[in-house]
Amino acid sequence: MARLTPDNELLARRIVARYPEPKSATIPLCHLSQEQDGWLTEEGMAHVAELVGCTPAEVLGTASFYEMFKLHPVGRYCLNICTNISCRIVGGADLLARAEERLGVRAGGTTADGTITLEDVECIAACTEAPALQVNYRYVERVDEAALDALIDDLRSGSGRAAEFPPHGTLGLVRQELGADDLANVSPPEDQDVPGWFARHAEAAADGGSGS
Repeated sequence: MARLTPDNELLARRIVARYPEPKSATIPLCHLSQEQDGWLTEEGMAHVAELVGCTPAEVLGTASFYEMFKLHPVGRYCLNICTNISCRIVGGADLLARAEERLGVRAGGTTADGTITLEDVECIAACTEAPALQVNYRYVERVDEAALDALIDDLRSGSGRAAEFPPHGTLGLVRQELGADDLANVSPPEDQDVPGWFARHAEAAADGGSGS
């Protein structure tokens, strides 16, 4: 897998510019790298380290703390089935067993065609909608075995509900864009010799601008 593409490197540099300290952009840049490749590669982490001014080991140390970052290849869809107490009581463990049977892999495995990675997860904060699961961290709630079978069929074929779930690594479908005037004074405190964001926009409003 490659480092960030030229377009993504340009985007990464714009993201870094939002922060007083470049290292503060480590997690957003890890997400960007994972969105590009579907998982967080060693080359991607090395590139992130260069962009934020730290070592690849520091990037790995940060990324390895968070379950959403995958440090190995995964399927196009990560199917996360909750088996914690609320979901387990109403059939979460049975859903996981059904998924293992249908997919031919145990929890933690990926189907031979690379389409689905199955995961047994802890509470996903949807207890009132149990049993619940996630596909690429998008919720599917009050699932029974028939609904699970239909969902798996859709993911495998790329039809039906598959359209609801962007490829693994995609956090949002709309990316925030900030112009230079919209940044919240991201220079380090010792270098802040210009008015803060609120002051700048209050001045603009007083001068007849929108202030927004």
